[in-house]
Amino acid sequence: MSDAASRSRLLENPPVRSIRWVGDEFGCPEIIDQTQLPDQLVRLRIESAEQMWQAIRSLRIRGAPAIGIAAAMGLVAELRSRHDAPLEHYLYHLQATIDYLATARPTAVNLFWALDRMRAVARSRSWDSSTALHRALHAEALALRDEDAALCHRIAQHGAELLPKRGGVLTHCNTGGLATAELGTALGVIVAAWCRGHELHVYVDETRPLLQGARLTTWELAQWGTPHTLLCDNAAGQLMREGKVQAVIVGADRIAANGDTANKIGTYSLAVLARHHAIPFYVAAPYSTFDLQLRSGREIPIEQRPATEVTEPRGVRFAPAGTEAYNPAFDVTPAELITAIVTDRGVIRPVTAEAIARTLGEAGHR
Repeated sequence: MSDAASRSRLLENPPVRSIRWVGDEFGCPEIIDQTQLPDQLVRLRIESAEQMWQAIRSLRIRGAPAIGIAAAMGLVAELRSRHDAPLEHYLYHLQATIDYLATARPTAVNLFWALDRMRAVARSRSWDSSTALHRALHAEALALRDEDAALCHRIAQHGAELLPKRGGVLTHCNTGGLATAELGTALGVIVAAWCRGHELHVYVDETRPLLQGARLTTWELAQWGTPHTLLCDNAAGQLMREGKVQAVIVGADRIAANGDTANKIGTYSLAVLARHHAIPFYVAAPYSTFDLQLRSGREIPIEQRPATEVTEPRGVRFAPAGTEAYNPAFDVTPAELITAIVTDRGVIRPVTAEAIARTLGEAGHR
């Protein structure tokens, strides 16, 4: 089999999947513990909503689409012991668990979107038993997972041709199969282009302070066999100045109605650098990441993470005890710095409120 054919076959069975369901409707989700990568590949079975809340909060599972799927599956796992309880009792705990899981992280809109989908199942009809509703919720959680996988493949299909046939592509944080159901958003576009024969070299920002690029994206690219080089976040400008970057592509955690995009901290700086060096800057995200209730990025809540992630990354102290740290998990890139947004519904270019509404159509649910 030729190298091109081998690459193409990889797209049919992506090597990385962040989450799966084990067993029947009374089973439980199993996640890859991303805090253990790249040293160990550890899978955790999640038996309750509290365990899933902690897994999301501690970044054992992360990435906007994956968080939504995980929350839906965690809800089903929590409620399985109540499937034979009176329906009123089941519905009470359903709502309480949804409210609880929604507090795990504030920025990624997919979390709230997925939980809204689960709540809508309960409201869709008059259920005759808790067991029937539980089975429907289980089916919806699996559907969320399957739909996200399909969305990622469509994003990759729309975005692959935007990338150069030959050259360097810079990405930030982790946007692959670890952050989604499979394949990924921005990283999915990159590997899809590579699998189709684009001769790409991927430059991976470390993504400080938690090093999702260094720990996770390089690990994923190694699973694909895609050529890549790791760099410190603050080396990106020099890399661009040397002419080694022909495109930048990143993911998103929430996109406002005007196209302003919240993504991992450091993304805004990359967009400014890309504009200065006349390099196209792309965002890749499914329709579920858009929050059209928000007029601009100024309304996006930005999660503040613990100071110890900066002063003691991965348990190693770098700063004197008592040092204060500013640690926002995300920043917002203005729409005018984004060349195009690649979605499952097509490519949005130019990035304007009108183009977003036109492309999303009825999918613009928020």
